Amino acid sequence: MKPAVTREDLVQQLAEVGRLAVERGLVLASGGNLSARLPGEEQFVVTGAGTWLDRLGPDDFSVMDLGGEVIGGAPRPSSEWKLHQRTYQERPDVNCVIHLHPQHTVLLDAMGHQVRLITLDHAYYVRSVGTVPYNPNGSDALADTTAEQAKVHDCVIQSFHGCSAHAEDVGMAFRRIMNLEEAATATYRALVVGDKDTVFPPESFAALHHA
Repeated sequence: MKPAVTREDLVQQLAEVGRLAVERGLVLASGGNLSARLPGEEQFVVTGAGTWLDRLGPDDFSVMDLGGEVIGGAPRPSSEWKLHQRTYQERPDVNCVIHLHPQHTVLLDAMGHQVRLITLDHAYYVRSVGTVPYNPNGSDALADTTAEQAKVHDCVIQSFHGCSAHAEDVGMAFRRIMNLEEAATATYRALVVGDKDTVFPPESFAALHHA
């Protein structure tokens, strides 16, 4: 995906991400939520309450400002709008937040296992993973702890719930969350055969991110 330059582009890209996320089993029905900061503005679009992510259209998005006010679009934003808003407040460089419920990521974290970055793509796109304890969906605690972790991590797991990824554009945020779930799946398979240690080589990881 190329970086979007208009609201229409952003909505179209988010709708495509929603369709792909459901198609690939990263979320079911109306679980999860998607947002993007409007280019050059202190506003963002976020999926509306109860919207099915594989059936999104232009009317399924609320427009909000960074103060948390709905200023257009669907009158009721997702119950998780605070998670998106607080991340944008903490990370001015972030223009997209994707929150989904991928099974392996959530299961590994719930069982007390760290998601290991094993392949080159995991190391490059995910980079590091933050985690936050369980808090009710839509709560200030969930939004604030996620935003705090987002200061240093581009992927954050919300325990017993889901995960979020954020980036400078929609395409990169979706790459990150897909690679997070792939890393979780690889970690799960490694655990099944008794491996508890394999990770992407640390010296190669350091070189990858300081090239």
